[in-house]
Amino acid sequence: MNTFRQSQRSNAWVVYQAAVKGHPTGPNAVCDQAAWEALEASAPGHNRLIRAGIPSEGEAERLARGNSGDSVPRGTRATAA
Repeated sequence: MNTFRQSQRSNAWVVYQAAVKGHPTGPNAVCDQAAWEALEASAPGHNRLIRAGIPSEGEAERLARGNSGDSVPRGTRATAA
């Protein structure tokens, strides 16, 4: 039986920090809620959850990326006196 809660959870996205051997922090990664649950079941506590329940993949990708890829703010030109 497919309940609304199961349907809602399967459409949710997760951002997590992947564990990388030999490094204190790994890259941020994105997956759907079901994949995260499977990942966590196979290696509990191995990866660090940043945020769950994100409604869209695009929003999750932006959160995972942080400010990487953002445009560099353009400075204002100083006027000569």
